[in-house]
Amino acid sequence: MTITQLKYLLAVAEYKNFTLAAEHSFVTQPTLSMQIQKLEDELDVTIFNRKKKPIELTSIGAKIIQQAKLIVDESERINDIVEQQKGFIGGEFKLGIIPTIMPTLLPIFLKNFLNKYPKVKLIIEELTTDEIIKKLSEGHLDVGIAATPLENDAIKERPIYYEPFLGFVSSDHRLFSKPNISEDDLDIDDILLLEEGHCFKNSVINICKNQSVMDHNKFHLESGNISTLIKLSKEGLGMTLIPYLHSLELPENDKQYLKEFTNTVPAREVSIIYHKSQLKMQLIEALKTTIDGVIRGAISFHDVKIVSPLSKKSVET
Repeated sequence: MTITQLKYLLAVAEYKNFTLAAEHSFVTQPTLSMQIQKLEDELDVTIFNRKKKPIELTSIGAKIIQQAKLIVDESERINDIVEQQKGFIGGEFKLGIIPTIMPTLLPIFLKNFLNKYPKVKLIIEELTTDEIIKKLSEGHLDVGIAATPLENDAIKERPIYYEPFLGFVSSDHRLFSKPNISEDDLDIDDILLLEEGHCFKNSVINICKNQSVMDHNKFHLESGNISTLIKLSKEGLGMTLIPYLHSLELPENDKQYLKEFTNTVPAREVSIIYHKSQLKMQLIEALKTTIDGVIRGAISFHDVKIVSPLSKKSVET
């Protein structure tokens, strides 16, 4: 039994296809198949039911895959230990960031990080929170940046800042004349939301106290990005809520439409997240240190109330 054979097992278990597994393992399909067959012969068990399409794990195969992942992770940890001991910070580092954080946070820290750690090959993807969690669990991402808490035992969360919500209210809206707004002022049927799949949408809904009476018979629109929501709001189609860092990028004339919350301000907790079995801790520390060093100059709030990014329905179920 070899580590390479176990890696081939994991690839087939993930892609449920020998050809795809071989492509992602950078070997020929006959080579991969032969090594897996050799391991099955050695163990005297059938790990994959090849008669099924897509390929399925046998009951014993599922148990073997669980153990194989632990063994492969621990074997890779040896290199991580050596690199940490040498103080080496480099190599490939895969980062996923949710869409409502990517455009405002990335420009703040990216150049600084690349200059400070030139040996790191940073690969960045814009992904939803669910996509980030899935890729972290599968080992296709090293770290993510997302709104938390996520209430996922397999995911470690390290908060980096707290970002308040602001109202964006057009001049003909009922709330425009108010100097500030409160959660009691918000009407879920009057708020433009991001489309399904964005945790920012869940956060906005969770702020609204009357969410249980959402009336879908009224005008209802969801968009894919915050910039579109702002444009629609200016056209008088409703108000919206935006994160604080987005407000800093607004044209001066548009800042007249911003409304702060009174008293304790609803905010989202933004964290670096990674799987509990993650190996590249020296790279994660480098990323967090870099962001900590630049974000303080852009955002500093203390009296805030953290709003959950989770759908209340999913939490209840």
